[in-house]
Amino acid sequence: MNAKTLRYEKVAVGDKLPELKIDITTSLIVSTAIASRDFTEVHHDKKAAQDCGLPDVFMNILTSNGFMGRFVTDWAGPDSTLKSIDLRLGAPNVPGVVMTVTGEVKSKDDAAGTVDVEVVGENNVWGKHMSGTVRVALPKEA
Repeated sequence: MNAKTLRYEKVAVGDKLPELKIDITTSLIVSTAIASRDFTEVHHDKKAAQDCGLPDVFMNILTSNGFMGRFVTDWAGPDSTLKSIDLRLGAPNVPGVVMTVTGEVKSKDDAAGTVDVEVVGENNVWGKHMSGTVRVALPKEA
């Protein structure tokens, strides 16, 4: 995590964010589904997930959304403010995969002081799990 908040003026279009690797475990999938009050069986019952054609329980969209936001705020720092997340899901994340999250600054809005970051999370088995854009507001220098 960035202990100091980035300033808007210090960020440039094309900047790459440091990648984040996340080990996907059963505990992570089940606990984050429960924490987000998603009690759909496929997120905590292996047999239910297998009945849907997957090998094990799989991550819910709220967890993916949280990881996408966390990835950007870890880079931007504690005084940044998430404005929006536009998330598209792809391949499932199941226990045993590793998701690597990457990002790049795609645009800046000088009037609003916001930065759009394109984020992709790919797992090492099926590829792209999530992709989208996170808009974050950064403080400007005085």
